[in-house]
Amino acid sequence: MNEVAFDDLQILRSYVSEEFGDWSNEYEITQEMIDSFADLTTDKQWIHIDKERAKDGPFGTTIAHGFLVLSMMPAVRPPANFVVVGHKAVANFGSKGMRFLDPLPADSRIYARNRLQDVEQHRRGTLLTQEVAIHRVGSEKPTLLYQLQLLYLA
Repeated sequence: MNEVAFDDLQILRSYVSEEFGDWSNEYEITQEMIDSFADLTTDKQWIHIDKERAKDGPFGTTIAHGFLVLSMMPAVRPPANFVVVGHKAVANFGSKGMRFLDPLPADSRIYARNRLQDVEQHRRGTLLTQEVAIHRVGSEKPTLLYQLQLLYLA
């Protein structure tokens, strides 16, 4: 795997791409996980936890919370084609955007792929923006598109 210094903006920018990389491993989102997430967040909307009512709902079944799908990013981290080195620490800087595009039925498998979207010099280091697409296995349409920003601190 290629190592790239966090402050080598030219090399980092060479990894910016319009194309998404390889798929991650698959991960199943079960109804039990959805129920636990509902308990933890107190978001107990019937479309997430009431299997009987959901049969007649807009999706025909229960669906995962959008933020549950987002929280599964570490579980479906796609393979990297480079690693950033030489920084003191890396911090989750935030998001440039997030869209929930396709409901995720309970007991579906997900996987993800990403692409480096932007590289910016920041007063505290280097800011990378990656676009992550999480899909239900078998679906062309992403369940979630998320623009993750990571700050590599000098």
